[in-house]
Amino acid sequence: MPAPAHRRRDTPPPRTDGGETEVLRAFLDHLRTSVAAKAEDAPEPRVRTAMVPSGTNLLGLLNHLTWVERSLFLGETVTDWPSTSHTGPEDGVADVVARYRAAVERADGVLDGCADPAAPHPRSWPGRPAPSVRWALTHMIEETGRHAGHAGILRELVDGATGR
Repeated sequence: MPAPAHRRRDTPPPRTDGGETEVLRAFLDHLRTSVAAKAEDAPEPRVRTAMVPSGTNLLGLLNHLTWVERSLFLGETVTDWPSTSHTGPEDGVADVVARYRAAVERADGVLDGCADPAAPHPRSWPGRPAPSVRWALTHMIEETGRHAGHAGILRELVDGATGR
């Protein structure tokens, strides 16, 4: 008897034949969607419960990524990075997901004006030259991808949900 067909529970990475910037942005958008989906509809209070010895929780992870987007693409200053991994008791799942999506939308507005990946990123960094758009996109892909993996594990610990 043949083995039962397994239905794919996630979405494969994007396929695009565009230029470098289009490919980088497509992969970043894929990861952004994945990480937001991990937090979306996660049950309270477990979504904010530390699930690993480091104290990391799913809602704090998404809050942290919100601040990384704001810092890297919007030029907002973060003076206490560890605090970005915490949310207030008044912050519900929908609130944190909405803030993340709003930061992503604003960051995309900046990126829409960046056609040349080798050009300096338009965000100014006091005391040092801005990195290239390529570097900023690659760094955000790395940061979001790493935390999307963490979010997947945390969500499974929260309520058993898996897949993208």
